[in-house]
Amino acid sequence: MEMRKVYANALEELMEKDDRVCLLDADLGKASGTMGLREKFPDRIYDCGIAEQNMASIAAGLSSYGFKPWIESFTPFATRRICDQVAISIVYAGQNVKIVGTDPGISAEINGGTHQGTDDVGTLRSIPGLVIFEPVDEVQLKAAMPVLNDYEGSVYMRLFRKELPVVFPEDYKFDLFKADVLREGTDVTIFVTGLLTADVLEVAKKLAGEGISCEVVNVHTIKPVDAETVIASARKTGAAVTVENHNIVGGLHSAVLEALTREKIPVVPVGIKDRFGEVGRIPYLREVMGMTNEDIAKAVREAIALK
Repeated sequence: MEMRKVYANALEELMEKDDRVCLLDADLGKASGTMGLREKFPDRIYDCGIAEQNMASIAAGLSSYGFKPWIESFTPFATRRICDQVAISIVYAGQNVKIVGTDPGISAEINGGTHQGTDDVGTLRSIPGLVIFEPVDEVQLKAAMPVLNDYEGSVYMRLFRKELPVVFPEDYKFDLFKADVLREGTDVTIFVTGLLTADVLEVAKKLAGEGISCEVVNVHTIKPVDAETVIASARKTGAAVTVENHNIVGGLHSAVLEALTREKIPVVPVGIKDRFGEVGRIPYLREVMGMTNEDIAKAVREAIALK
């Protein structure tokens, strides 16, 4: 199922159970998959138009009156455009707002560099107290939605809109602040978040045939990063690779490096190399950005060689 449909279905369940839950969007209900909720909850769905800063401010006001608002827009407009409102009106003011940025990084595809949020995590990660989460598949997203809704505080979620390969079993138990070890290994740890997680597992399986044992850790919450799991896994294998659909500056790579500051462990990044996006489909963009399966395997070999 498309991730946006899973998100909309979960949001519908939350709104049915709690009349404090409401949704604000920036004229993107159809794109976000939540248009159908407007008929069912006409008094709790607000189309704020293409005015994300106002949307964020309205959400802060609703939260101050006890509502539990979710706001959504394309990633750059749900982060960079509203950064001041997120920092001051929402987080500094102690409000309980859930922010959803759709189609992060290269998943914006043919919308090009203006819509490819390659810097959203870096933009928001330094805001004190803001939690940043990225689901890897529909199972994790479905499990995460009620947890995010119940969390007292503000959360930013990066949401790929379309279908993703299923990684987790149906009985998966979600912990917002605990990374998931998807595969045990001894030679190198691959820390991955979001879009490319299934690809990393494919690479790990292929490299196993070459005698390289990869541990794969899904870091679904980039802030606060699960430093305990990151350090334990990196110490175990002695080398690491980070894989993310984001600029390698300010995102998962930076978070992992911060966790490993006192460790003498090589960490090789796979991600967007400090550049803006461009028009193209995901396979092309992965090629030009150096984010293919071959690039991941190359980074693994490089990290091991640096041990």
